[in-house]
Amino acid sequence: MAAVTGSIEGGPGRFPVDASTSVRAAQRWWDADADAYQHEHESLLGSARWLWGPEGWDDDDLDLLRVQAGSRVLELGCGAAAGARWLRARGVRAVGLDVSARMLQHSRRLDDDTGTVVPVVQGHAGQLPFRSDTFDVVATAYGALPFVADAGSVLAEVERVLARGGRAVLGISHPIRWAFADDPGEAGLTAIRPYFDRTPYAEVDDRGEVSYVEHHRTVGDWVDLVVGAGLVLDRLVEPPWKPDNPDIWGGWSPLRGELIPGTLIVSAHKPPGYTPG
Repeated sequence: MAAVTGSIEGGPGRFPVDASTSVRAAQRWWDADADAYQHEHESLLGSARWLWGPEGWDDDDLDLLRVQAGSRVLELGCGAAAGARWLRARGVRAVGLDVSARMLQHSRRLDDDTGTVVPVVQGHAGQLPFRSDTFDVVATAYGALPFVADAGSVLAEVERVLARGGRAVLGISHPIRWAFADDPGEAGLTAIRPYFDRTPYAEVDDRGEVSYVEHHRTVGDWVDLVVGAGLVLDRLVEPPWKPDNPDIWGGWSPLRGELIPGTLIVSAHKPPGYTPG
């Protein structure tokens, strides 16, 4: 993300973008960018790995999913479904959902490469095509949530498809990063915009149509959204930079990782309800 103040007439910048425009932009962007994204990042993401963020921690390290063989898991905004594939290799009944058809084609390619097949569905996170009370865990690592205007509708859908007592484990770009330049070096260590300005960052194409959008919420906003969806907040996890991780990914780097959190992981559960006595 490289936010620039501006208007839709002036190209990339920060201006309001509604829900339907956000969905269309996300689908178009990821369909167009999927090949380049996988070419650049697949060596780090892997074909079967649950990587929580650029800090370098796997779920083997953090153990936030805490799922057993036979558990039903939805990876939200799965991309090429490396996370769900990692789970299925461990006997978990994981499925993936992504808005991008091209990303899901990469998932099929990795199915062939690994021999581990992930059932995937193309769909929008705000309208999950699953029955209520279906999953034990709904989880994402940077998928879907930054790109939707109405995160409340997504969390309401997460709550709906979770079984009673099921858990939501949602990794997002840490909100504090919105205040800083998207630069892995010294320039990325100075706050340049208000943390409290929730105006999304958007890019437009040659036709003047929104081609990319990323929405910002504060930490407090995420807490309110989780609680408002009827979920019970359990933890807010801010992973530090992994000491042996030398990788630079966009604005993330070891230099910044020592000083500024890059990832926020929200862990919550759906109340089990009352048992008739």
